Amino acid sequence: MPIPSPFHPRTSVLCTSYLWKEWAGYHAVRSYETSHEREYLAFRHGAGLLDVSPLCKYEVKGPDAGRFLAYVTVKDVTKLGLGRVTYLCWCDPRGHVLDDGTITRWDDDHYRMTSADPSYAWLHRNARGFEVEITDVTEELAALALQGPNSRAVLAAVFGSELESLRFFRGVRAQAGRIPVEITRTGYTGDLGYEIWIPAQHALAVWDALVEAGAAYGLLPAGLDALDVTRVEAGFILGGIDYTSARKAVIPSQRSTPQEIGLGWAVGLERDPFIGQAALCREAREGARYAMVGLDIDWDELEHLYDAADLPPDLSPQAWRSSIPVYHGVVQVGYASSGAWSPTLKKNLAIATVEAAHAPIGTELAIEWTVDHARKTVKATVVPRPFFDPPRKRANVVHEAATSA
Repeated sequence: MPIPSPFHPRTSVLCTSYLWKEWAGYHAVRSYETSHEREYLAFRHGAGLLDVSPLCKYEVKGPDAGRFLAYVTVKDVTKLGLGRVTYLCWCDPRGHVLDDGTITRWDDDHYRMTSADPSYAWLHRNARGFEVEITDVTEELAALALQGPNSRAVLAAVFGSELESLRFFRGVRAQAGRIPVEITRTGYTGDLGYEIWIPAQHALAVWDALVEAGAAYGLLPAGLDALDVTRVEAGFILGGIDYTSARKAVIPSQRSTPQEIGLGWAVGLERDPFIGQAALCREAREGARYAMVGLDIDWDELEHLYDAADLPPDLSPQAWRSSIPVYHGVVQVGYASSGAWSPTLKKNLAIATVEAAHAPIGTELAIEWTVDHARKTVKATVVPRPFFDPPRKRANVVHEAATSA
Protein backbone atom coordinates (compact mmCIF):
# COMPACT_ATOMS: atom_id res chain seq x y z
CA MET A 1 0.00 0.00 0.00
CA PRO A 2 1.41 3.45 -0.86
CA ILE A 3 2.71 5.57 2.00
CA PRO A 4 2.27 9.33 2.47
CA SER A 5 5.04 11.76 1.61
CA PRO A 6 6.19 14.36 4.16
CA PHE A 7 3.87 16.87 2.45
CA HIS A 8 0.77 14.68 2.71
CA PRO A 9 -0.85 16.75 5.51
CA ARG A 10 -0.99 19.66 3.03
CA THR A 11 -1.57 17.88 -0.27
CA SER A 12 -4.34 15.65 1.09
CA VAL A 13 -6.40 18.64 2.23
CA LEU A 14 -5.93 20.50 -1.05
CA CYS A 15 -6.68 17.52 -3.32
CA THR A 16 -10.43 18.09 -3.72
CA SER A 17 -10.55 15.83 -6.79
CA TYR A 18 -9.44 12.74 -4.82
CA LEU A 19 -7.36 11.85 -7.88
CA TRP A 20 -4.26 10.04 -6.65
CA LYS A 21 -1.79 7.56 -8.05
CA GLU A 22 1.02 5.42 -6.72
CA TRP A 23 4.51 6.72 -7.46
CA ALA A 24 7.47 4.64 -6.27
CA GLY A 25 5.51 3.43 -3.27
CA TYR A 26 4.09 6.85 -2.32
CA HIS A 27 0.70 8.49 -2.63
CA ALA A 28 1.01 11.18 -5.30
CA VAL A 29 -1.57 13.73 -6.44
CA ARG A 30 -2.64 13.40 -10.06
CA SER A 31 -4.66 16.60 -10.07
CA TYR A 32 -5.85 18.78 -7.20
CA GLU A 33 -8.99 19.75 -9.10
CA THR A 34 -11.09 17.54 -11.37
CA SER A 35 -9.16 18.99 -14.30
CA HIS A 36 -5.43 19.70 -14.27
CA GLU A 37 -5.68 22.67 -16.64
CA ARG A 38 -5.23 25.43 -14.04
CA GLU A 39 -2.19 23.59 -12.69
CA TYR A 40 -0.75 23.35 -16.19
CA LEU A 41 -1.29 27.08 -16.71
CA ALA A 42 0.47 27.77 -13.42
CA PHE A 43 3.52 25.89 -14.70
CA ARG A 44 3.54 27.86 -17.94
CA HIS A 45 2.37 31.32 -16.83
CA GLY A 46 2.92 31.58 -13.08
CA ALA A 47 4.45 29.00 -10.78
CA GLY A 48 3.58 25.41 -9.92
CA LEU A 49 4.60 23.55 -6.77
CA LEU A 50 4.93 19.78 -7.11
CA ASP A 51 5.80 17.18 -4.48
CA VAL A 52 8.65 15.08 -5.92
CA SER A 53 9.61 13.35 -2.67
CA PRO A 54 9.07 9.86 -4.18
CA LEU A 55 12.24 10.24 -6.27
CA CYS A 56 14.86 7.76 -5.08
CA LYS A 57 17.74 9.66 -3.48
CA TYR A 58 21.19 8.31 -2.62
CA GLU A 59 24.11 10.01 -0.90
CA VAL A 60 27.43 8.73 -2.21
CA LYS A 61 30.43 9.75 -0.09
CA GLY A 62 34.05 8.79 0.30
CA PRO A 63 37.46 9.16 -1.37
CA ASP A 64 36.29 7.06 -4.34
CA ALA A 65 32.80 8.57 -4.65
CA GLY A 66 33.42 10.28 -7.97
CA ARG A 67 35.41 7.40 -9.44
CA PHE A 68 32.69 4.95 -8.38
CA LEU A 69 29.87 6.97 -9.96
CA ALA A 70 31.93 7.37 -13.12
CA TYR A 71 32.22 3.57 -13.24
CA VAL A 72 28.52 2.82 -12.78
CA THR A 73 27.18 5.60 -15.07
CA VAL A 74 27.90 6.68 -18.64
CA LYS A 75 29.54 10.00 -17.70
CA ASP A 76 32.84 10.86 -15.99
CA VAL A 77 31.40 12.72 -13.01
CA THR A 78 34.85 13.21 -11.47
CA LYS A 79 34.99 16.21 -13.82
CA LEU A 80 31.76 17.65 -12.42
CA GLY A 81 32.42 20.93 -10.60
CA LEU A 82 31.29 21.58 -7.04
CA GLY A 83 27.68 22.70 -6.92
CA ARG A 84 26.96 21.37 -10.40
CA VAL A 85 24.28 18.96 -11.54
CA THR A 86 24.35 16.58 -14.49
CA TYR A 87 21.68 14.46 -16.15
CA LEU A 88 22.74 11.00 -17.28
CA CYS A 89 21.84 7.31 -17.39
CA TRP A 90 23.39 4.02 -16.36
CA CYS A 91 23.56 0.71 -18.17
CA ASP A 92 24.03 -3.02 -17.76
CA PRO A 93 27.19 -4.70 -19.14
CA ARG A 94 25.54 -5.04 -22.56
CA GLY A 95 25.06 -1.28 -22.80
CA HIS A 96 21.31 -1.33 -22.21
CA VAL A 97 19.81 1.43 -20.09
CA LEU A 98 18.76 0.58 -16.55
CA ASP A 99 17.56 4.04 -15.48
CA ASP A 100 18.19 7.74 -15.87
CA GLY A 101 18.50 10.51 -13.31
CA THR A 102 20.70 13.28 -11.97
CA ILE A 103 23.92 13.52 -10.00
CA THR A 104 24.81 16.60 -7.96
CA ARG A 105 28.29 17.19 -6.58
CA TRP A 106 28.01 18.92 -3.22
CA ASP A 107 31.60 18.51 -1.99
CA ASP A 108 34.84 16.94 -3.22
CA ASP A 109 33.83 13.51 -1.90
CA HIS A 110 30.05 13.96 -1.66
CA TYR A 111 27.57 13.37 -4.47
CA ARG A 112 23.81 12.85 -4.56
CA MET A 113 22.16 10.61 -7.11
CA THR A 114 18.44 10.60 -7.93
CA SER A 115 16.59 7.95 -9.90
CA ALA A 116 13.04 6.98 -10.76
CA ASP A 117 13.46 3.32 -9.78
CA PRO A 118 15.24 1.93 -6.70
CA SER A 119 18.96 1.53 -7.39
CA TYR A 120 20.38 1.03 -3.89
CA ALA A 121 21.06 -2.71 -4.18
CA TRP A 122 22.54 -2.29 -7.66
CA LEU A 123 24.87 0.46 -6.45
CA HIS A 124 26.04 -1.72 -3.56
CA ARG A 125 26.66 -4.72 -5.82
CA ASN A 126 29.00 -2.63 -7.94
CA ALA A 127 30.79 -0.87 -5.07
CA ARG A 128 33.27 -3.67 -4.35
CA GLY A 129 36.82 -2.32 -4.52
CA PHE A 130 35.77 1.30 -4.04
CA GLU A 131 36.18 3.25 -0.81
CA VAL A 132 32.70 4.65 -0.80
CA GLU A 133 29.63 4.91 1.47
CA ILE A 134 26.16 4.73 -0.10
CA THR A 135 23.14 5.87 1.90
CA ASP A 136 19.50 5.74 0.85
CA VAL A 137 18.04 9.09 1.98
CA THR A 138 14.73 8.81 0.11
CA GLU A 139 12.62 8.91 3.27
CA GLU A 140 14.82 11.42 5.11
CA LEU A 141 14.83 13.98 2.31
CA ALA A 142 11.62 15.63 1.11
CA ALA A 143 11.65 17.38 -2.25
CA LEU A 144 9.61 20.02 -4.06
CA ALA A 145 9.72 21.13 -7.68
CA LEU A 146 9.04 24.86 -8.01
CA GLN A 147 8.53 25.45 -11.74
CA GLY A 148 7.37 28.22 -14.03
CA PRO A 149 8.23 31.76 -15.16
CA ASN A 150 7.58 33.20 -11.69
CA SER A 151 9.49 30.49 -9.82
CA ARG A 152 12.61 32.66 -9.49
CA ALA A 153 10.64 35.43 -7.78
CA VAL A 154 8.99 32.99 -5.37
CA LEU A 155 12.33 31.38 -4.57
CA ALA A 156 13.95 34.76 -3.86
CA ALA A 157 11.06 35.79 -1.60
CA VAL A 158 11.61 32.76 0.63
CA PHE A 159 15.35 32.10 0.44
CA GLY A 160 16.83 35.50 -0.42
CA SER A 161 17.52 37.54 -3.53
CA GLU A 162 20.98 36.00 -3.98
CA LEU A 163 19.22 32.84 -5.19
CA GLU A 164 18.11 34.74 -8.29
CA SER A 165 21.60 34.34 -9.74
CA LEU A 166 21.66 30.54 -9.44
CA ARG A 167 22.61 29.20 -12.86
CA PHE A 168 21.04 26.41 -14.87
CA PHE A 169 21.96 22.93 -13.58
CA ARG A 170 23.75 24.37 -10.54
CA GLY A 171 23.03 23.73 -6.88
CA VAL A 172 23.46 25.73 -3.70
CA ARG A 173 22.85 25.35 0.02
CA ALA A 174 20.44 27.87 1.52
CA GLN A 175 18.13 28.47 4.47
CA ALA A 176 14.47 29.22 4.99
CA GLY A 177 14.69 30.93 8.36
CA ARG A 178 16.73 28.40 10.31
CA ILE A 179 15.83 25.46 8.10
CA PRO A 180 18.74 24.20 5.97
CA VAL A 181 17.84 23.24 2.41
CA GLU A 182 19.57 22.49 -0.87
CA ILE A 183 18.33 24.04 -4.10
CA THR A 184 19.11 22.95 -7.64
CA ARG A 185 18.05 24.74 -10.79
CA THR A 186 16.56 21.66 -12.36
CA GLY A 187 13.14 20.26 -13.20
CA TYR A 188 10.97 18.18 -15.48
CA THR A 189 8.77 20.85 -17.08
CA GLY A 190 11.25 22.28 -19.59
CA ASP A 191 10.77 25.73 -18.10
CA LEU A 192 12.51 27.98 -15.61
CA GLY A 193 12.43 26.01 -12.40
CA TYR A 194 14.06 24.71 -9.26
CA GLU A 195 14.03 21.64 -7.04
CA ILE A 196 14.28 22.10 -3.29
CA TRP A 197 15.68 19.32 -1.09
CA ILE A 198 14.48 19.55 2.50
CA PRO A 199 14.99 17.51 5.69
CA ALA A 200 11.69 15.64 5.99
CA GLN A 201 10.96 16.98 9.47
CA HIS A 202 10.92 20.53 8.07
CA ALA A 203 8.91 19.77 4.94
CA LEU A 204 5.66 21.43 6.00
CA ALA A 205 7.32 24.66 7.13
CA VAL A 206 9.02 25.09 3.75
CA TRP A 207 5.81 24.22 1.89
CA ASP A 208 3.91 26.85 3.89
CA ALA A 209 6.56 29.51 3.26
CA LEU A 210 6.52 28.88 -0.49
CA VAL A 211 2.73 28.86 -0.73
CA GLU A 212 2.48 32.10 1.26
CA ALA A 213 5.15 33.87 -0.79
CA GLY A 214 3.81 32.45 -4.03
CA ALA A 215 0.30 33.82 -3.60
CA ALA A 216 1.44 37.10 -5.17
CA TYR A 217 2.93 35.28 -8.15
CA GLY A 218 0.12 32.96 -9.19
CA LEU A 219 1.57 29.87 -7.51
CA LEU A 220 -0.62 26.77 -7.38
CA PRO A 221 0.08 23.28 -6.05
CA ALA A 222 0.26 21.01 -9.09
CA GLY A 223 -0.05 17.29 -9.70
CA LEU A 224 1.37 14.69 -12.03
CA ASP A 225 -1.23 15.13 -14.79
CA ALA A 226 -0.13 18.72 -15.41
CA LEU A 227 3.51 17.68 -15.16
CA ASP A 228 3.00 14.99 -17.80
CA VAL A 229 1.79 17.51 -20.38
CA THR A 230 4.72 19.84 -19.67
CA ARG A 231 7.29 17.06 -19.91
CA VAL A 232 5.92 16.00 -23.32
CA GLU A 233 6.15 19.63 -24.48
CA ALA A 234 9.74 19.61 -23.23
CA GLY A 235 10.42 16.38 -25.11
CA PHE A 236 11.59 14.63 -21.94
CA ILE A 237 11.51 10.84 -21.84
CA LEU A 238 9.89 8.84 -19.06
CA GLY A 239 11.26 5.49 -17.94
CA GLY A 240 8.73 2.68 -18.15
CA ILE A 241 6.83 4.58 -20.85
CA ASP A 242 9.26 5.80 -23.50
CA TYR A 243 11.80 3.09 -22.74
CA THR A 244 11.91 -0.08 -20.67
CA SER A 245 14.61 -0.60 -18.07
CA ALA A 246 16.91 -3.47 -19.00
CA ARG A 247 16.22 -5.02 -15.61
CA LYS A 248 12.50 -5.19 -16.45
CA ALA A 249 12.76 -6.15 -20.13
CA VAL A 250 11.37 -9.57 -20.99
CA ILE A 251 12.59 -9.85 -24.59
CA PRO A 252 15.63 -8.33 -26.37
CA SER A 253 13.57 -5.85 -28.40
CA GLN A 254 12.46 -4.14 -25.18
CA ARG A 255 16.02 -3.14 -24.30
CA SER A 256 17.51 0.17 -25.43
CA THR A 257 20.91 1.83 -25.49
CA PRO A 258 21.47 5.47 -24.50
CA GLN A 259 21.81 6.40 -28.17
CA GLU A 260 18.46 4.80 -28.97
CA ILE A 261 16.60 6.83 -26.33
CA GLY A 262 18.23 10.12 -27.24
CA LEU A 263 20.88 10.15 -24.51
CA GLY A 264 23.90 9.42 -26.65
CA TRP A 265 25.15 12.95 -25.95
CA ALA A 266 25.55 12.02 -22.26
CA VAL A 267 27.92 9.11 -22.93
CA GLY A 268 31.67 9.65 -22.55
CA LEU A 269 33.39 6.70 -24.21
CA GLU A 270 37.06 7.76 -24.17
CA ARG A 271 37.85 7.37 -20.48
CA ASP A 272 38.47 4.83 -17.73
CA PRO A 273 36.37 1.64 -17.91
CA PHE A 274 32.70 1.83 -16.97
CA ILE A 275 29.79 -0.58 -17.05
CA GLY A 276 28.61 -1.13 -20.62
CA GLN A 277 31.57 0.67 -22.22
CA ALA A 278 32.63 -2.10 -24.61
CA ALA A 279 29.09 -2.57 -25.95
CA LEU A 280 28.58 1.17 -26.38
CA CYS A 281 31.92 1.53 -28.20
CA ARG A 282 30.80 -1.21 -30.57
CA GLU A 283 27.50 0.56 -31.19
CA ALA A 284 29.37 3.82 -31.85
CA ARG A 285 31.29 2.06 -34.62
CA GLU A 286 28.35 0.18 -36.11
CA GLY A 287 25.52 2.65 -35.52
CA ALA A 288 22.36 2.43 -33.44
CA ARG A 289 19.33 0.51 -34.70
CA TYR A 290 16.72 2.97 -33.48
CA ALA A 291 16.36 6.62 -32.52
CA MET A 292 13.95 8.54 -30.33
CA VAL A 293 12.32 11.44 -32.16
CA GLY A 294 9.76 14.17 -31.76
CA LEU A 295 6.67 14.06 -33.97
CA ASP A 296 4.42 16.94 -34.99
CA ILE A 297 1.09 15.36 -35.92
CA ASP A 298 -0.56 17.19 -38.81
CA TRP A 299 -3.62 19.04 -37.54
CA ASP A 300 -5.29 19.54 -40.94
CA GLU A 301 -5.19 15.82 -41.71
CA LEU A 302 -6.43 14.97 -38.23
CA GLU A 303 -9.32 17.41 -38.53
CA HIS A 304 -10.21 15.96 -41.94
CA LEU A 305 -10.46 12.44 -40.46
CA TYR A 306 -12.95 13.62 -37.86
CA ASP A 307 -14.88 15.69 -40.42
CA ALA A 308 -15.27 12.60 -42.59
CA ALA A 309 -16.87 10.81 -39.62
CA ASP A 310 -19.11 13.82 -38.78
CA LEU A 311 -17.29 14.26 -35.48
CA PRO A 312 -15.38 17.09 -33.83
CA PRO A 313 -11.68 16.42 -33.13
CA ASP A 314 -11.39 14.43 -29.91
CA LEU A 315 -8.26 15.52 -28.08
CA SER A 316 -7.84 14.72 -24.42
CA PRO A 317 -6.38 17.46 -22.20
CA GLN A 318 -4.28 14.71 -20.60
CA ALA A 319 -1.05 13.37 -21.99
CA TRP A 320 -1.38 9.86 -23.37
CA ARG A 321 0.89 6.89 -22.73
CA SER A 322 0.53 3.94 -25.07
CA SER A 323 2.22 2.18 -27.96
CA ILE A 324 0.90 3.58 -31.25
CA PRO A 325 2.33 2.33 -34.56
CA VAL A 326 4.31 4.74 -36.73
CA TYR A 327 4.62 4.05 -40.46
CA HIS A 328 6.71 5.00 -43.46
CA GLY A 329 4.37 4.34 -46.33
CA VAL A 330 2.66 1.06 -45.44
CA VAL A 331 5.59 -0.32 -43.43
CA GLN A 332 5.67 0.07 -39.66
CA VAL A 333 9.02 1.64 -38.71
CA GLY A 334 8.42 2.35 -35.03
CA TYR A 335 5.94 3.41 -32.40
CA ALA A 336 4.93 6.50 -30.44
CA SER A 337 5.07 5.97 -26.69
CA SER A 338 3.68 9.22 -25.31
CA GLY A 339 2.16 12.44 -26.54
CA ALA A 340 -0.13 15.35 -25.79
CA TRP A 341 -1.99 18.28 -27.23
CA SER A 342 0.15 21.29 -26.31
CA PRO A 343 -2.01 24.20 -25.12
CA THR A 344 1.03 26.48 -25.35
CA LEU A 345 2.25 25.50 -28.81
CA LYS A 346 -1.20 24.62 -30.20
CA LYS A 347 0.23 21.43 -31.65
CA ASN A 348 -0.42 17.71 -31.33
CA LEU A 349 2.93 16.23 -30.26
CA ALA A 350 4.37 12.78 -29.70
CA ILE A 351 7.61 11.11 -28.65
CA ALA A 352 8.42 8.06 -30.76
CA THR A 353 11.02 5.37 -31.32
CA VAL A 354 11.71 4.75 -35.01
CA GLU A 355 14.28 2.94 -37.12
CA ALA A 356 17.38 5.13 -37.35
CA ALA A 357 17.01 5.58 -41.12
CA HIS A 358 13.74 7.45 -40.55
CA ALA A 359 14.99 9.72 -37.75
CA PRO A 360 16.37 12.77 -39.67
CA ILE A 361 14.56 16.05 -38.99
CA GLY A 362 11.90 16.70 -41.62
CA THR A 363 11.17 13.04 -42.37
CA GLU A 364 7.47 12.58 -43.09
CA LEU A 365 5.97 9.55 -41.38
CA ALA A 366 2.43 8.55 -40.42
CA ILE A 367 0.95 7.71 -37.04
CA GLU A 368 -2.03 5.45 -36.48
CA TRP A 369 -5.13 7.25 -35.23
CA THR A 370 -8.51 5.72 -34.35
CA VAL A 371 -11.65 7.65 -35.28
CA ASP A 372 -15.10 6.18 -34.63
CA HIS A 373 -13.58 2.72 -34.05
CA ALA A 374 -11.76 2.81 -37.40
CA ARG A 375 -7.97 2.82 -37.60
CA LYS A 376 -6.58 5.53 -39.86
CA THR A 377 -3.19 7.19 -40.34
CA VAL A 378 -2.21 10.84 -40.03
CA LYS A 379 0.94 12.54 -41.29
CA ALA A 380 3.52 13.07 -38.56
CA THR A 381 6.73 14.97 -39.26
CA VAL A 382 9.98 14.39 -37.37
CA VAL A 383 10.85 17.64 -35.60
CA PRO A 384 13.54 18.63 -33.09
CA ARG A 385 13.13 18.09 -29.39
CA PRO A 386 12.50 19.90 -27.12
CA PHE A 387 9.29 21.13 -28.68
CA PHE A 388 9.04 23.88 -26.03
CA ASP A 389 12.30 25.52 -24.99
CA PRO A 390 11.87 29.08 -23.68
CA PRO A 391 15.02 31.21 -23.24
CA ARG A 392 14.10 31.86 -19.60
CA LYS A 393 14.86 28.21 -18.79
CA ARG A 394 18.61 28.88 -19.06
CA ALA A 395 18.72 32.68 -18.70
CA ASN A 396 20.90 34.07 -15.93
CA VAL A 397 20.31 36.99 -13.58
CA VAL A 398 23.44 38.88 -12.58
CA HIS A 399 23.15 41.34 -9.69
CA GLU A 400 24.95 44.67 -9.93
CA ALA A 401 27.01 43.91 -6.84
CA ALA A 402 28.23 40.69 -8.39
CA THR A 403 29.00 42.48 -11.66
CA SER A 404 31.03 45.24 -10.00
CA ALA A 405 32.94 42.68 -7.98
